[in-house]
Amino acid sequence: MMRTFMLLLTSLMLSFSVKAEETCPAFLDYELPKLHSNETVNLCEVAKGKPLLIVNTASHCGYTKQFEGLESLHQKYQQSGLMVVGFASNDFNQEAKDEAEAERVCRENFGVTFTMIAPSFVTGQKANPIFQEINRQSEQPGWNFSKYLLNSDGKVVAAFPSKVEPNDEQVTEAIESLL
Repeated sequence: MMRTFMLLLTSLMLSFSVKAEETCPAFLDYELPKLHSNETVNLCEVAKGKPLLIVNTASHCGYTKQFEGLESLHQKYQQSGLMVVGFASNDFNQEAKDEAEAERVCRENFGVTFTMIAPSFVTGQKANPIFQEINRQSEQPGWNFSKYLLNSDGKVVAAFPSKVEPNDEQVTEAIESLL
C-alpha cells in the first residue's frame, strides 16, 4: 500500500515538473536581428507556449498591402496569445535595397507593430533556421507573403500561399482553433 502510494506520488510529481518546464523547439531558439535595429529577438523567450503566425515578407511586392491585414490579426489576437512575426526576405528579388527603406514601408506605410526580422533567406539551403524547419514540416514559400501557422509546440498546423489574404476566413478559423 505504501509502495503504491509512493509510486503514485512520484508519478504525479514527474508529470507536474514536465508541465511546469515547457520546452521550446530548438529551431526557435536563436537570436534573430530585428529589422533596421541593433536589437535581437529570441522567439523561445518571447513566444514560448504561444502559437505563431510566421510570414515571409518583401516591401516591393504586389502583396505588400497584406501588411495591413497582418497588423489587424496582430491587434485582434495578441491578447489571446498569437504572435505574428514577419521575416523580411529578398529571395524573390522584391525586398528594399536597405533595411531603413524596408522599415519605412512596414511602419510608416502600413503601421506594422508586430515583430519584423531583418532580411534573411527563407528558401533553399541558405534558409534561416526557422524557415529550414518550416520548409521541412510544410513546404517552402513559393512567393512573398506565404503564411505559416505554428502551434505552441512549434508544429506547422496550417500554411497559406501568398494569394490568401490574412483576413481570409480560413486563416482566422485556423488561428481561433489554436487559441
